[in-house]
Amino acid sequence: MIRPHRDRDPIYARTRAPRAPRPCDPADGGRRSPARLLSTLALALALACTPGDADRRAPEKTEAKPAERSADATITPPAPPPDSLVSPKTSADSPRYRSPPADVVKVVDAPPTPAIIVGPGGRQLVQAAYDPRPPIAVVAEPFLRLGGIRINPARAIRRQTSHYTELTLQRTDSGETTAVQLPKDALMYRPSWSPDGRALALTIAGARGLELWVVNAETGASRKLLEEPLTDVIGSAFTWLPDSRGLLVRLIPPRAPEPPAAPSVPTGPIVQDTSGRAATNRTYQDLLKTPHDADVFEYYATTQLALVTLDGELTRVGAPGIYSDARPSPDGRLVQVTRLTRPFSYVVPYWRFPEEVEVWDRGGALVRAISKRAAAEEVPIQGVPTGPRRFAWQPLKPATLTWAEALDGGDPKREAEHRDKLVRLDMSQKSDAASAAPEEYLKVQHRLSSVMWLDSEEAAVVTEYDRDRRWITSRVHFLARAREPVVLDDRSYHDSYANPGWPVQRRRPDGTWTVIVDDGWVYLEGDGATPKGDRPFLDRLHLERGERERIVHSPEDAYHSFVAFAGDAGGAANTGGRPLLMRRESPTAPPNFHVEGRPAPLRLTEFPDPHPQLTGISKQLLKYKRADGVDLSATLYLPPGHKPGERLPVIIWAYPREYNDAGTAGQVRAAPNRFTRLGGSSPLMFLLRGYAVLDRTAMPVIGDPETMNDTFVKQIVDAAKAAIDAADELGVIDRERVAVAGHSYGAFMTANLLAHSDLFRAGIARSGAYNRTLTPFGFQGERRTLWEATQTYVNLSPMMHADKINEPLLLIHGEADNNSGTFPLQSRRLFHALQGLGGTARLVVLPHESHGYRARESVLHVLAESFDWLDAHMKADAAPVEDQAAAE
Repeated sequence: MIRPHRDRDPIYARTRAPRAPRPCDPADGGRRSPARLLSTLALALALACTPGDADRRAPEKTEAKPAERSADATITPPAPPPDSLVSPKTSADSPRYRSPPADVVKVVDAPPTPAIIVGPGGRQLVQAAYDPRPPIAVVAEPFLRLGGIRINPARAIRRQTSHYTELTLQRTDSGETTAVQLPKDALMYRPSWSPDGRALALTIAGARGLELWVVNAETGASRKLLEEPLTDVIGSAFTWLPDSRGLLVRLIPPRAPEPPAAPSVPTGPIVQDTSGRAATNRTYQDLLKTPHDADVFEYYATTQLALVTLDGELTRVGAPGIYSDARPSPDGRLVQVTRLTRPFSYVVPYWRFPEEVEVWDRGGALVRAISKRAAAEEVPIQGVPTGPRRFAWQPLKPATLTWAEALDGGDPKREAEHRDKLVRLDMSQKSDAASAAPEEYLKVQHRLSSVMWLDSEEAAVVTEYDRDRRWITSRVHFLARAREPVVLDDRSYHDSYANPGWPVQRRRPDGTWTVIVDDGWVYLEGDGATPKGDRPFLDRLHLERGERERIVHSPEDAYHSFVAFAGDAGGAANTGGRPLLMRRESPTAPPNFHVEGRPAPLRLTEFPDPHPQLTGISKQLLKYKRADGVDLSATLYLPPGHKPGERLPVIIWAYPREYNDAGTAGQVRAAPNRFTRLGGSSPLMFLLRGYAVLDRTAMPVIGDPETMNDTFVKQIVDAAKAAIDAADELGVIDRERVAVAGHSYGAFMTANLLAHSDLFRAGIARSGAYNRTLTPFGFQGERRTLWEATQTYVNLSPMMHADKINEPLLLIHGEADNNSGTFPLQSRRLFHALQGLGGTARLVVLPHESHGYRARESVLHVLAESFDWLDAHMKADAAPVEDQAAAE
């Protein structure tokens, strides 16, 4: 029986029974007769919908504040009923968090490389240290799940579990550093540079909300700007004004000291209607469920917009409301706001709630109403809402608002000559702001992906995406002169080899971003994918002459990547006189930052190797072919001290990806010349236990986007076999001791590989989905609904083939998973199925964790569980998992 759930205790369940091996024909792909199909589907729905004992909870008896009594509050639940997840071999002997060996803990605890935040113009940067592994006490703080977001009710802010801990300013011309002076042990959120680069603003978690602080970029001195608390429940807590003299902030408005209390007696049932129109929404999580949820959401999401100067003078703007957007115009005279309104939706997150878009003056007076939209509950799969969307101010204009509108009803399946139009509205003249007519300035054939404006003239880089071909096209459109567009990119989205790079932008003094143009040259930076691995580059392209010149190209034996331009003096002619801020690393040298392009290159940072004891790790790019001739690749890692000729147990870590053609599917997507950083719950941590690791193992699923999943199983089985064969030919792995593992869609892949092949000795599946009838309106790239492709949904559900999973499977899931489709119920139900069928499995549910695992205790526990699981089932001399747990 499972021990009661405690704050520091994972939930375990275990079942184990010997099973005879069974024949498997991968080519069959798991197909079944229609009769078997219908019975299996009925079984799946029963397993998914029947409230099992594990899902029942006794009434909560402890008193709580009104905010904590919400049905959506994450609190420590009471003990499950005695018969919950009963197993003759449940791991009740190991109720506490466990740790892997000390050498592994040391690697996990090694401090990460600080984040680098480059200031405007590249003359300064901030080194921002952070703690990626907060203690479980932080992760376990109560939070609410409302409207698709998670709220920390104690501070009335959005839930965050990681913070910046230390900031250091650094000049890129001299390398001189200055420590930012902030309160000791402050929990900081990401700092933001002022448009002029003279100051930074940041928020610090306070007792009542977020405290707003500003930092002098020259001296590092900081000061608290406001006593009133800010919130970031919906939208950013602050935005710099274009003149850098103040900020637009979101204050917590005057309100009741506590949110509305949940009614002790319901006033009636919860009722929802459907109008007869299709609403094919994904299986979103953390949605509103009751009218009380809506009241609590409104309580925390409502903010008061205000302007605050750097002298601390505060001016409230407009009335309190739920503002998902608030953007000052480039001239600072107007503010575009998006306000969410009731009735809120119970089937989509807040970003699809009813909304009104308006433009105000700085005092909050309405200048013009732009659009009004009902809840977007009927958006087709891979479609967009109808009406205006993607609002932004046009750079180089005082106050011109831009947006996009669908011309196909937002439905990608509808035939249309053009799918989107781009619109703008000049509001710079006060007298015309309320009556000026919007101008359609461009139509795009496919769905709009992005718009980036040039800083030299009225021209824009417009990128569109063709979903049918998975094709991306970027063109420079010249709006103020008669000239044909210049094509920057036109390729399959997955064609990494042909990727010409992305335009380099800069932040202007008014806070807007534009593409840099120097005498007709634009700069393009990219990963530089090649058949031998990535070689990052920086190019420049002349828009008039079409000439292209390579400025930077990473060497073959290292990994040098462009970060930003570092100032505007002393650089090379082909960079407009700007030096380059570069990140350099190699297989043996950790990443550090350098300034290049000056007569004397400057090394800015000296970040040390976080685990010098692991420099003996071997890494190589492995290339091979699948049975159908598709080129595949993986990165093979061997642990320190590996001896030639020694065959090791190996773990294959992979994530399936979808492609239209074999050519792009077979491209190498790896960087063998990067520094190997171990940390967290990465599969590379298995190197510390003597395993070989095949990482980024290609698992392409190729075919027509509408039907490719019909052959998903066969394609991943063939890809897995090809990877094992290739590593085996090198003489470094023992093909009788191969494990497969993955996270999310990779976990789904893992369970399918165990069900449809006998290639593996064991598997580890983290935070996956295993019953596709629970994601009936599509998943990953699947465009059909369950009712349009019933057999595919069933065949791809490991739940339906649990009787064929005869290898040991470790299932790990965050108790509070917020990812669409990967409900914790998915792992529980697959475990129940394996338990009932006499399989060998173990279920670990991590308290308070989401789709990824954050707490230090959770990460260490995942590693301990994973190591023990594979040791028990992959190494002949390893003790069984239950024996190891008992010994501890």
